[in-house]
Order: sequence, then structure tokens, then C-alpha cells
Amino acid sequence: MALEITDANFEEIVLKSDKPVIVDFWAEWCGPCRMVGPIINEIGEDFSDKAVVGKMDVDSNPATPAKYGIRNIPTVLFFKNGELKDKQVGASPKNVFVSKLENLL
Repeated sequence: MALEITDANFEEIVLKSDKPVIVDFWAEWCGPCRMVGPIINEIGEDFSDKAVVGKMDVDSNPATPAKYGIRNIPTVLFFKNGELKDKQVGASPKNVFVSKLENLL
């Protein structure tokens, strides 16, 4: 299961993590986001010991998406050692996200 990431806990969970982090930026009203959501949750379970996987609702948390220039959702950002390393915009199959994550492990 993916963690709920907010503007308030973003720095603690994402930027200070000693593991690679995936953040799915989504919204309740976004159709493609509903397709990506279960995939992100699966990856969270598959990689629970190797990575941090979270989701951020862009409607409830506007500051972080603005900081990272998120204009389209779903957008999934990949972080390592507090730095943005990769991103995937739009709905994609699970293997695309897994491949990007494995590059950071």
C-alpha cells in the first residue's frame, strides 16, 4: 500500500529517505489516475523493503506539485537521496514504473 504524502510531510518522507522514493501525484476526479493508483499500491507492496512508495492528492496539497512543475496528472516522480532522478507522466503499465524504480536501487 502507498503512503499518503502531503505538503507537510513531503520533506520528511521523500527528501530525507535513505531509500528510493516514488510519488504518484493524482486527484480524485482524474480518470487515468484511477488506472495508475492500483499499480502504485502494488509496487508499494512489491518493494516495501527496498523503496518508499507514496501518493499525493494535488487538490489537497498544492505547494509540492507547484514546486516540481506538475501540470499533468498522473505524474510519478522518482527520488533518490533527496534528489529528483526521473519522472513518468500519464498512465503507463506497471513494468514502466518498476523499471524506473529498479534503476535507482
